[in-house]
Amino acid sequence: MDKIEMNKKEMLEKKVWAVVGATNNKEKFGYKIWKKLKDNGYEVYPVNPKYDNIDGETCYPTLKDLPKIPDVVDFVVPPKVTLKGIDDANELGIEYLWFQPGTADEEVIDKAERLGKKIVFYDCVLAALD
Repeated sequence: MDKIEMNKKEMLEKKVWAVVGATNNKEKFGYKIWKKLKDNGYEVYPVNPKYDNIDGETCYPTLKDLPKIPDVVDFVVPPKVTLKGIDDANELGIEYLWFQPGTADEEVIDKAERLGKKIVFYDCVLAALD
């Protein structure tokens, strides 16, 4: 099992997640991933400054606004936004970062690795939970 597979396995065992880029739009991955995690028994916090709530649950503007520090942060945003999210996650001491396809570029991956984060990229939570 390679490092990414091991990280993925560890992350899926963690029960408190934040989804950066969660959305009210049921067609988008930001919604589908948040909902899939909830439906699979995870405690999951939506993070998106554009929304006050998603399906009646409080949506938080940033990771720093969460009532609880998550074990895992799942990014569903463009790489530029992901870069800022990595800084917030690092300040909060979050070790596990999952970059959905399209959310990470070389700069994102390099930064996360430089900071010693355990990461998954080019893999989708939806597929992992099926």
